[in-house]
Amino acid sequence: MGKTLKRSAAFTALARALMAGARGGPSLGERLAALPRMIRATARGEYDGGLRLAMMTAATAYVVSPVDVVPELFLTVFGLVDDAVMVTWLAGSVLSETERFLEWEARRSSVIPGHVAP
Repeated sequence: MGKTLKRSAAFTALARALMAGARGGPSLGERLAALPRMIRATARGEYDGGLRLAMMTAATAYVVSPVDVVPELFLTVFGLVDDAVMVTWLAGSVLSETERFLEWEARRSSVIPGHVAP
């Protein structure tokens, strides 16, 4: 049940993110340009995206791994379904997380260190 909820949340995020660019949200280019900054901020411990980045890295490794080629040779179309689901989840997760990071980055730039916001 938990996996189904996470998958549907990723698919929803993908649809929302794809439509957001047309409605004034961050463009795909802005989101992709934010990836290196997000990775650096996470590595420095400034941003809390560690687990999500690890999951996205694992999904990427799964998709590009040559180990998964054997089932696709035998199962043809059905063997590709798991990769299609994983790629869709990964795209939705990247779009969702980069949007979250860009919002965090915008809030962070408006905070003055040492001052308490009302």
